[in-house]
Amino acid sequence: MSEPPPLRRNLRFQFLWLGSVTSELGSSLTGLALPLLILAVTGSAALAGLTAACRIATGILVSLPAGVWVDRWDRRRILLCSEGVRAVALATLAAAVLADRVTMGHLIAVAMTNGAADAFFRPARDAAIRAIVPASRLMSAYAQDEARGHATVLAGPPLGGLLFGLGRVVPFAVDAVTYVVSMVCVLLARVPRRPGNAENSGRTRMRADIAEAGRWLWRRPALRAGLIFSLVSNLAANALLLPVVVLVGSRGGDPAVTGMVLAGLGLGGLLGAALSAKIGALLPPGKLMLVVVGVFALAVCATTLPFGAYWPAVPLILAMIAAPALNVVLRVLVATLVPDAMMGRLTSLLRVATMGLAPLGPLLGGVLADRAGGVGALLAIGGALVVCCALAATSATLRGLEGAPEAPVPAAPAAPDREPVAER
Repeated sequence: MSEPPPLRRNLRFQFLWLGSVTSELGSSLTGLALPLLILAVTGSAALAGLTAACRIATGILVSLPAGVWVDRWDRRRILLCSEGVRAVALATLAAAVLADRVTMGHLIAVAMTNGAADAFFRPARDAAIRAIVPASRLMSAYAQDEARGHATVLAGPPLGGLLFGLGRVVPFAVDAVTYVVSMVCVLLARVPRRPGNAENSGRTRMRADIAEAGRWLWRRPALRAGLIFSLVSNLAANALLLPVVVLVGSRGGDPAVTGMVLAGLGLGGLLGAALSAKIGALLPPGKLMLVVVGVFALAVCATTLPFGAYWPAVPLILAMIAAPALNVVLRVLVATLVPDAMMGRLTSLLRVATMGLAPLGPLLGGVLADRAGGVGALLAIGGALVVCCALAATSATLRGLEGAPEAPVPAAPAAPDREPVAER
């Protein structure tokens, strides 16, 4: 059997990747611009946290039915519609800011719309990667995709702070345009439309389809243990943004400085993505997860050291270097085990299982920042993560999570696209 061409020559994947980079860059810059807008309008970190919590909660609530529909419907159309909805939502927000008619109701509605659209977009894109990349190139594809996410986290916050400084409307208008660019890239990538069992899946009830995915996950106790650990860790990670914003502001940092500090997450992740293959080979996933979360917890505590407004960027960079390797290893493991016809449901189920408490994170971070200030909030979050990591380390099941498939499941062949697709 001939070796598949290098990933750089797979133009369908590269177009999909480019569209995702553009889309996520827009989301990343408004990820900072939106709380800055709320703080400027209301002066309340708690309201900014509530808005972020609504976005995350909507995404989680919609995730399970979205995963079922991704396995039933035209995946290309799902990607296009998701990006189209987000473009319209951001355009309405830009118009409201321009007219100086911003309301909390509108901000929360836009956040919830984005959360729902993202719940469809993510599993559809993950399934598309699985369909257009040969199995032997999945590690490289996921490493490149991981670099995409961290590069946008690196560039998005400082760009968001800069654009917000130029004018409150600018970052939201730019974000709307990025979703349109992503739609064009999805068309150029010619994403396969349907999984192999699309004709039969519509004959079963949604509850039965979700239960099938749940049974698949339940049969893998080591993976379940990792998901429980991730559930608590993600709660803490999603509580960080507002305390860091408040901390930097209390030390005299303006929005541009805040963006530069938050870019430390992206810089560390980008460095980690380049080293993901080497780091991922050092430890099995379970032990690697314990090390990554433990280092992250100590780094969160270290952000409070009194070394100036820019200092938190240093521990944030160090905290993120090992994270991409863990993400790549786990994504390859799931892609190896899960049939294509179940990718949408499993991707969504895993997101719910790991992010179920995440909506409380921004709200928790906002309340802690209001009550205890940036330093007190970050020490509380970091200390809680240290305790969580120590308890998780006592689990032999979690430590036993291995990279090799526990029970390999042959991948179902993807249904042919409606139009012939030649490998480029």
